[in-house]
Amino acid sequence: MILNKKKGILFWITGLSGAGKTSISNKIYKRIKDKYGKTFYVNGDEMRKIFDLKSYDNSDRKKGGIKYSKLFKKITDQKINVLFAGMALFHDVRKWNRNNIDNYVEIYIKTSLKKIIKKKYTKIYKRKTKLVGIDLKPEFPKKPDIIINNYFNKSIKKLSDELIIKINQKLN
Repeated sequence: MILNKKKGILFWITGLSGAGKTSISNKIYKRIKDKYGKTFYVNGDEMRKIFDLKSYDNSDRKKGGIKYSKLFKKITDQKINVLFAGMALFHDVRKWNRNNIDNYVEIYIKTSLKKIIKKKYTKIYKRKTKLVGIDLKPEFPKKPDIIINNYFNKSIKKLSDELIIKINQKLN
């Protein structure tokens, strides 16, 4: 990948709820900042609060994803990196990112919904709201730049180390 040096990088980490997106992002944030420069880090739950998004249906989730992307474009256009960990499992949102953000790195944390529920890694699957993967069909990335397989047999540190290696290989 050839980087536009006049722009920041959007590290877009996606996957199901409970896949490890936020935990992995927490571990890599300092390394991203140290290697690639000033970096704004936020996760999907924080963005929902910032934009005061209450609805969980697909249409509103997609609109929220586009709003996030437009904000992240403005930030990366100012030569600030963005590390975002959120579901936003919509082809249209990721396509918008590819078409509008120069330095876009799509990272997919691939896992099994059955393993997430079995391991009880997230309480969200006990809620009564519509859930991606159960009530709402996710649109998983078809050609992400990086895939990290998380089947809960490796530590978050090991998965984070693996991701940093793949990011550095992709960007150098």
